[in-house]
Amino acid sequence: MEAAIVLYPSPPIGHLVAMVELGQLILTRHPSLSIHILITTPPYRADDTAKYIASVSTTNPSLIFHHLSTVSLPPSLTSSSNHESLTLEILRLNNPNVRQALLSISTNFSVRAFVLDFFCAIGLSVAADLNIPGYFFFTSGAACLAAFLYFPTLHTTTDKSFKDLNALISIPGVPPVPSSDMAKPILDRNDMAYQCFLENSKQFPKSAGIMINTYESLEPRAIRALSDGLCLPENVPTPPMYCIGPLIIAHNKKGGGGDDVPECLTWLDSQPSGSVVFLCFGSLGLFSKKQLQEIAIGLERSGQRFLWVVRNPPAENNSGVAITEQQDPELESLLPDGFLGRTKNRGLVVKSWAPQVAVLNHESVGGFVCHCGWNSVLEAVCAGVPIVAWPLYAEQRFNRIVMVEEIKIALPMEESEDGFVSCDVVEKRVRELMDPEEGDSVRKRTKALQSEAHAALSEGGSSRVALTELFEKWNQLG
Repeated sequence: MEAAIVLYPSPPIGHLVAMVELGQLILTRHPSLSIHILITTPPYRADDTAKYIASVSTTNPSLIFHHLSTVSLPPSLTSSSNHESLTLEILRLNNPNVRQALLSISTNFSVRAFVLDFFCAIGLSVAADLNIPGYFFFTSGAACLAAFLYFPTLHTTTDKSFKDLNALISIPGVPPVPSSDMAKPILDRNDMAYQCFLENSKQFPKSAGIMINTYESLEPRAIRALSDGLCLPENVPTPPMYCIGPLIIAHNKKGGGGDDVPECLTWLDSQPSGSVVFLCFGSLGLFSKKQLQEIAIGLERSGQRFLWVVRNPPAENNSGVAITEQQDPELESLLPDGFLGRTKNRGLVVKSWAPQVAVLNHESVGGFVCHCGWNSVLEAVCAGVPIVAWPLYAEQRFNRIVMVEEIKIALPMEESEDGFVSCDVVEKRVRELMDPEEGDSVRKRTKALQSEAHAALSEGGSSRVALTELFEKWNQLG
């Protein structure tokens, strides 16, 4: 019977494309394997992922997508609810569908492994019931994984929420983390997302192994803490860890096809080498109109060349995360009067989306202002582009601590208590990043890690060796 690997990503497109990239990586090394991907249909942005899936299916028919039946949300949750709570509840309700999909695939294939996204941890019990080895693919970094494995321990040390502690949190292998910079879904211990993440963290030691989208020389201290079992209680064994990154998403996230070169890449062709700062904030992050205007003023005052991806502000009842379909913005009404005209000779504003990997790897780009999503961090490192870290949601504030204080590839964006960033701060940080002297340290560090990333993926490199070890384990199950 033909061998298969089943992958189970969570709904947000950043997680889906990371899992698809993992599937394609597996196929490059073991083309005889059959790769199946379970797709959860959420009550938001479904058409966005549909375009991407259609594009991948056309270019790589060896990836087989299975669309799970749509689940009905309870009345207490709507598409305007907390993003993490929505996702976790949808995945909980999906367990019967996951079981049915695994049973269906198993009638024709020998399923060697069931690989789950962190959000999907509740599905591990389904694999166990069916006697299928369950693995996790952790799409963030080793430091973040250390924090999540240590989370149950932290939970027992206080009865306060992280948001109310006002203290530094000590986590093995990680710099001290201000309690308010812990991942957003776990700041309030009375939130449903907190409880779900706590339970998810407890599932990790029950797995057959954990794949991490990182490489050894990027996060050596966190990886060592994980490997030494310092992040779990003494009586709880740590599963095998496989650092298989960096997995870079090189595909057009919007889906579709065509050979047209995006306008922004053509524009970059006309700019001097290393002169452009690129501002882009992920597939979910949104700014208020007031914040967009502050960014614009700061960019104009900085005098730097820039490429800026702008999206519409969030709706009144939204928390700044794009979980509903977004229309292209009306730039003239959102940005300061005359801004586009005054900056047209040194800046370009793009509506909604840009091909991030291609932009970061363009010779003209010398800096990146980003939201600290782990995919974007790895893309910047692999392109050798230093960062200004401006976190918005999820674990991004935690990532900023790691990027600035541990890995040293980023300058922090300084926010007010309510998260607002003034035009003066934008101007200052952009200038520092692009300045040959002030930005020299993070620039050199990022370039060094770029070389090490390529080495990790090359023959005999640490990530290539880890992946081979994993394949050998799967082969032994045949």
